Amino acid sequence: MTEFFMAMIPPTATAQEHKVEVRNGKPIFYDPPEVKAAKEKLTANLSKYSLNTPYRDGVRLITKWLFPNDGKHKDGEYKISKPDTDNLQKMFKDCMTKLDFWTDDQLVASEICEKFWADIPGIYVRIEEL
Repeated sequence: MTEFFMAMIPPTATAQEHKVEVRNGKPIFYDPPEVKAAKEKLTANLSKYSLNTPYRDGVRLITKWLFPNDGKHKDGEYKISKPDTDNLQKMFKDCMTKLDFWTDDQLVASEICEKFWADIPGIYVRIEEL
């Protein structure tokens, strides 16, 4: 099992925000600056917790996204506004794959993802072998 908390303000830009432009009649997909910055922020924070040996078998990924409390919510109250949890997870798992937390994110067979308003923002991560 691997477990850690990254004290940070979670990025709100997600992988779903790819852009496309056409060059010479062919679509070219790219990340706008805010998506690129979000990936860099996640990768930099995750790299502090990289593993000596990546997971090679099925895992359950538990993440709790703790967004800065805007003063309108109770600490720990569920956040029911954007970004969507599935969009948050996609970029997050891509960054974890890049950093060799596992050999491929297809190994994530179970996911529990929650998002909250919190007085202490960050991302809680737990990886359990199945």
